[in-house]
Amino acid sequence: MALQISSGFFAAAATFSPRRVQRIRAVASTETEEGMAKLGGSELKVTKLGIGAWSWGDNSYWNNFEWDDRKMKAAKAAFDTSIDCGITLFDTAEVYGSRLSFGAINSETLLGRFIKERKERDPGVEVAVATKFAALPWRLGRQSVITALKDSLGRLGLSSVDLYQLHWPGLWGNEGYLDGLGDAVEQGLVKAVGVSNYSEKRLRDAYEQLKKRGIPLASNQVNYSLIYRLPEENGVKAACDELGITLIAYSPIAQGEIAIVVCKEGDRNEMQECYRRLSAKSSEFLRGRVVERMYFKGLFFGISADPVVASAFLQALQNDYAGRGCQVGGQTACPFKVYVLCCATGGFLCALTGKYTPQNPPTGPRGNIYTPKFLTMLQPLINRIKEIGEKYGKTPTQVVLNWLIAQENVIPIPGAKNAEQAKEFAGALSWRLTGEEIAELRSLASEIKPVVGFPVEKL
Repeated sequence: MALQISSGFFAAAATFSPRRVQRIRAVASTETEEGMAKLGGSELKVTKLGIGAWSWGDNSYWNNFEWDDRKMKAAKAAFDTSIDCGITLFDTAEVYGSRLSFGAINSETLLGRFIKERKERDPGVEVAVATKFAALPWRLGRQSVITALKDSLGRLGLSSVDLYQLHWPGLWGNEGYLDGLGDAVEQGLVKAVGVSNYSEKRLRDAYEQLKKRGIPLASNQVNYSLIYRLPEENGVKAACDELGITLIAYSPIAQGEIAIVVCKEGDRNEMQECYRRLSAKSSEFLRGRVVERMYFKGLFFGISADPVVASAFLQALQNDYAGRGCQVGGQTACPFKVYVLCCATGGFLCALTGKYTPQNPPTGPRGNIYTPKFLTMLQPLINRIKEIGEKYGKTPTQVVLNWLIAQENVIPIPGAKNAEQAKEFAGALSWRLTGEEIAELRSLASEIKPVVGFPVEKL
């Protein structure tokens, strides 16, 4: 998800040390049948790739200001397609989905509904559900964990979940929260427990506290992708490998941040005309395909989840302007010269604006991501990802996800809004990059300043 960064949630990116990164080793989790792995030291078996359900529901972070029937059907299709493709791990949270959280339409409620409907026609289907406890300041002690878990179970329509995680470290009382996780296991409400956004020290402390009760800490869910490798730099990845804790990678394709189309700055009247025409053309060209609506200072338009569709749309836009006889600088063309800066994630976002270029980057929090240096240095990595994808007949998204899966002790959980995305994610399984390709992509990515992450992971 590009250019949707909330300044209240994100901080400046960290600087990596190549020497520290080189010491990271991939430690294989215990594999079971094809495509499955045990989660950490628990007995829970899950698919090597899961689906994140952050976007399911009415959540302004994902621009779903109105959760309508179309989005409901798209999310349901994402769920069913994932199951059909052999992906059965779904990650949600009590705070995902509704604008005020815990609402009637939130991610847990929707996932529970989808599971119920699927089981009605396919009783034998098995779904692994992971959800999370929100460490809100007024929640104190172990009982708050059990109470919240039971509320989540009610929304999910389940008697137990497979994995229950502390969503982020609490301001105080983490020992009580960990006691609550242990209680949940002993009460049979969960099969395994984990944490999320935990630093190395917090991770080790949590591991030791649960170990005293004979309960393994199964996972630590953190921001981890090819261009955001802070878990390697801050010791989290090494600690996970050492202690046998599975690293669950959220934002494994950087929320689509590395798929952007930027146009050169133009006259305000031209921009308004382009906005009007784009609105019409996106409705015309992308009809029948999954399309979202984005707005940023009135300059964002229709977007497509399919990079092929996005590219074709850009060409159609150019042809449309040429057909209308629009002239810029004596040439018949769209008044906005299009720069395809990068598409490593396969094109989750196709955004057009007349404002930002490598010579004129955005200000504010977004300027910490899309710096001229970032935009310039990213291209060699993108080009190589595309070349590798062509070799295997895979999309850039599938290459990026496979890079994470190849780390062995990592399970990526990209977010799927529709069937097309879910099917593409499944294409990251059942094949493997070579060791040379893994190292080459890491080397190219190490030259790029990382995108920003969730600040609590540095606590």
